[in-house]
Amino acid sequence: MDFQTQARAARVAARELATTQRDRKDAGLHAMADALLAATDEVLAANAIDVETAKQAGTGTALVDRLTLTKARIEGMAQGLRDLAGLNDPVGEVVRGWRTATGLNISQVRVPMGVIGIIYEARPNVTADAAGICLKSGNASLLRGSSSTINSNRAVVKALHAGLEAAGLPVDAVNLVEGGREVTTEMMQARGLVDVLIPRGGAGLINAVVTGSQVPVIETGTGNCHLYVDASADLDMAVEIAMNAKTQRPSVCNALETVLVHTDVAEQFWALADKALSGAGVTVHADAPTRAYVPGAVAASDDDFEGEALTLDLSAKVVSGIDEAIEHIQRYTTGHSETIVSEDAEAIDEFVNRIDAAAVLVNASSRFVDGGEFGFGAEIGISTQKLHARGPMGLAEMTSTKYIVLGRGQTRG
Repeated sequence: MDFQTQARAARVAARELATTQRDRKDAGLHAMADALLAATDEVLAANAIDVETAKQAGTGTALVDRLTLTKARIEGMAQGLRDLAGLNDPVGEVVRGWRTATGLNISQVRVPMGVIGIIYEARPNVTADAAGICLKSGNASLLRGSSSTINSNRAVVKALHAGLEAAGLPVDAVNLVEGGREVTTEMMQARGLVDVLIPRGGAGLINAVVTGSQVPVIETGTGNCHLYVDASADLDMAVEIAMNAKTQRPSVCNALETVLVHTDVAEQFWALADKALSGAGVTVHADAPTRAYVPGAVAASDDDFEGEALTLDLSAKVVSGIDEAIEHIQRYTTGHSETIVSEDAEAIDEFVNRIDAAAVLVNASSRFVDGGEFGFGAEIGISTQKLHARGPMGLAEMTSTKYIVLGRGQTRG
């Protein structure tokens, strides 16, 4: 099916979904989860082809990890769909309402956006997450995954279609868009057919969509995430947070990339952290003061501080205090997630108020900046822009609003 035909079919499905009651949508989500689990062997076999192709092409370990599915990850995808079914339906929610002096009753109500296009790289779990969030929020989805996961995405969407059909919902509510780069360009030019585009992936993909799209875009971003260890920090806590944020899954956007340590506690912190991090295979790229405490560290360059490594490489710097830490973060941040470990209320307030990011964490790992961890069931992505949606995007972020005005014959004088 060509893209124009898919997009028109999606619009028809979106009109049906816009008025579909919650119980039917939830039944669809459960049926999709059931079908996905039933197709586990088929999905894993398809994914194995993609993983082997990527390895043969010399793809880096971080990207291979992103595109790899396991039985546990498929179970997690299915559970994410079930979790969405358990959440409140945002459609029809009254955001605010009031009565005017003329007697008009005005309410602002959440409504679906319509047709949402998602352009994403690797991670075939996004296919199920995005399809589920769009369905629950009353939208049809056009899913444009990368060629590196084409077999995986086909198998996942086949299972999702089986679930939709079993639940009596339109299968065109979920569409896998295939083809070359010209199809991506076609999506970006489909104003009137596609209501919003969401790019999810590396900086190159995101910039290409943001600058080239004629369709409105919700911009997701890369994650150059920082951790500042304050002079008052509980150092055992700081090491545990750094370890989790860096090593629990280094290939994702909310993983730690840079640790900044107050000079007063740098020696003590690194005496604890170096052993833990090196034991986990982390290579520290550090400034000269840090290298005095970390014998195995290598010299850091500006590129180390600027980039999103997505590997077991960690940049490190000693700072004179919170002002220098904030100055460093303001220079290099991508606006994703920034963390302070501190027991000083004034330092915490200053950090929270001055740091401009989608998420600011106090004494907690940046790995929590995730739709599932936030209680959203799943996420479309993490927005680092400031319009409409910011941070993990769940059901509410996939809606717009309209005003309903109830009168009794009033006219304007």
